[in-house]
Amino acid sequence: QVQLVESGGGLVQAGGSLRLSCAASGSTFSIYYMGWYRQAQGKQRELVALISRGGTSNYADSVKGRFTISRDTAENTVYLQMNSLEPEDTAVYYCTVLRDGVNYWGQGTQVTVSS
Repeated sequence: QVQLVESGGGLVQAGGSLRLSCAASGSTFSIYYMGWYRQAQGKQRELVALISRGGTSNYADSVKGRFTISRDTAENTVYLQMNSLEPEDTAVYYCTVLRDGVNYWGQGTQVTVSS
């Protein structure tokens, strides 16, 4: 089992920045992907960004150039630096890891961007 604890959400004005963190604990060996999804009210959960153990990252088109994902493998922590935030980025952000073919999820952290 892997436990995930997220932090860093909050309320910010459009154009502002936030940094999300997610620390993994438990059976963290063999974690391959770490990343973030988000779910806006009334919408399906969508991919934001993923990063592999080797550091390869993937982003949703809507966040490219504004968000940066990074990973501290030794500390089993993944970060999401979010810049130039837009009201459309308002959502609950979920941390996820892939380990041995199983996805684990955090409890989610709310990000609200006011216009």
